Amino acid sequence: QVQLVESGGGLVQAGGSLMLSCAASGRTFSSYRMGWFRQAPGNEREFVAAITSSGGSTYYADSVRSRFTISRDDAKSMTYLQMSSLKSEDTAVYYCAAAIARVVSVSRGYDYWGQGTQVTVSS
Repeated sequence: QVQLVESGGGLVQAGGSLMLSCAASGRTFSSYRMGWFRQAPGNEREFVAAITSSGGSTYYADSVRSRFTISRDDAKSMTYLQMSSLKSEDTAVYYCAAAIARVVSVSRGYDYWGQGTQVTVSS
């Protein structure tokens, strides 16, 4: 069982930066692949980024590649999403998720989800 709590969301101007954090509880955090998803009003939840359990590989949606960076600190049971050059279209609720399976972008492949944190980018 893993519980996830996101933090770090807020209001930022276009072009700015923000770092989201995801704190995980549970003794087997290092075994999980971690992902970030987002959902804007009226839209489906979409994949943003993922990192393997070893941290050796990262994956990004085309819309955020080169602007966002996912990382993890297994010693602290934390996952991060560093966001830069933010655009108004990045406005959404951002969710942290954990998966045992070797899933990347398919949300139903993730086993545990946080409650989400709101990111609003003003233009």
